[in-house]
Amino acid sequence: MDEGLQNRADELFEESLTRTNAKDPREFYRDRLREMKGTDLEAYKAAVDYYQNELIPSIAEKGADPLLSWQEYGCRLAQLTIPGDPVEIDVTGVTHKYTPPTPEDRMILHIPEGPKGKAIVVGLPPELSSAQRATYDLLVAGRQKLRD
Repeated sequence: MDEGLQNRADELFEESLTRTNAKDPREFYRDRLREMKGTDLEAYKAAVDYYQNELIPSIAEKGADPLLSWQEYGCRLAQLTIPGDPVEIDVTGVTHKYTPPTPEDRMILHIPEGPKGKAIVVGLPPELSSAQRATYDLLVAGRQKLRD
């Protein structure tokens, strides 16, 4: 991949994060990729291919919204991990259909189909509400007791 293209996409994404005060989701995505590389090499290759040939060029060359593009990449990674659907969790803890662009105060989780698997983080708001934190603790972290 062209290093200049990568640098331009990174720069635009950093500007968007600063402007919106959004949380950077890339660490979640890196964790997902590391896990995928060890468990499903074909899915990993598909994720890397999309990153190099779709995500970065769409931001750096085509002017796509960096935050929305990364959010869609997070949805793609989650779907490659386990079939399911993304949902939005508002500040009161109510679940909504995932409809990008997502309001900045909503958490986005990928909810696996069926009873197996934990929810996967796609995006977090700058600050989690208490209802969002409880949802995260239960569905993502698997905690069954409220934090103190």
